[in-house]
Amino acid sequence: MDDRGIALLGVPSSAGTHGPGQEKAPAALRAAGLVDRLEAAGIPVTDHGDLPVEPFRADRERRNRQNVDRVAAVVRSVSVALRPLLDAPALPVLIGGDCTITLGAMAALVDKWPDAGLLYFDGDLDLSTPDSTVSGVLDTMVLAHLLGEGTPELEAPVLAVDRIEAFGHDPRELGPASRERLARHGLRTTACTEVTEANARELAARAWTRLGSGQVLLHFDVDVVDSVDFPLANFPHFNECLPERVAMDCLAEFCSSPGLAALVVTEVNPDRDPDGVLVDRLVGHLVNALT
Repeated sequence: MDDRGIALLGVPSSAGTHGPGQEKAPAALRAAGLVDRLEAAGIPVTDHGDLPVEPFRADRERRNRQNVDRVAAVVRSVSVALRPLLDAPALPVLIGGDCTITLGAMAALVDKWPDAGLLYFDGDLDLSTPDSTVSGVLDTMVLAHLLGEGTPELEAPVLAVDRIEAFGHDPRELGPASRERLARHGLRTTACTEVTEANARELAARAWTRLGSGQVLLHFDVDVVDSVDFPLANFPHFNECLPERVAMDCLAEFCSSPGLAALVVTEVNPDRDPDGVLVDRLVGHLVNALT
């Protein structure tokens, strides 16, 4: 990674979630020294700045697909901004922002590599659709969109199910509609209940290997970490998902894997970290994983 370098892009949007806060994450990660600490570790960084800020606002007109027009605009802007970065040798690292930014990142990868894959490292499977959710929160629908379901306004690419690998979700969080969709598509998953400190790297490597030799987008949602250990995620999972050390071992394994084409970091809400301690720890984990 130190020879390749990093192309950093901020996506300060919380439009696709259920409240404000995540739009502050890119600034918080930079303030915690993300760029300086990567460069101190020997990784050159080109900082491409931030896309426009898109904070959450409740949408009374489209209750089952909140802020869909604004989310669609963010998805398009991510796709456009990422495309030229994929032509350079540096690894694009997108710091968000809610999970819907992964739709734009995936669109850019598929445009360049039609057979691109996705490693979805997340505490949820995000298989809701506008018809199966009460909240209408679009970042609960990311994998549903990539499997060809969801709302057409987002124009997400449709991936073959064998180009997706989900890792770290808590199966107890799945509702009936998501369970049905999971079974019908035959999505490959490694639940958090299968992962231990002893087997974490082995299972992470195995999941990546199942995606084959092509280019892969790594989606990292910090809510894959148990919120008792690491209460930074916008949507907490208390006493669920992975212990902090186990999750970061898996992240390091994924970041060292061949074919890593881009990394998306989502769900960071600095409002849950008024002292900045957790953001500082997250920066340390990212630097460690990327070196």
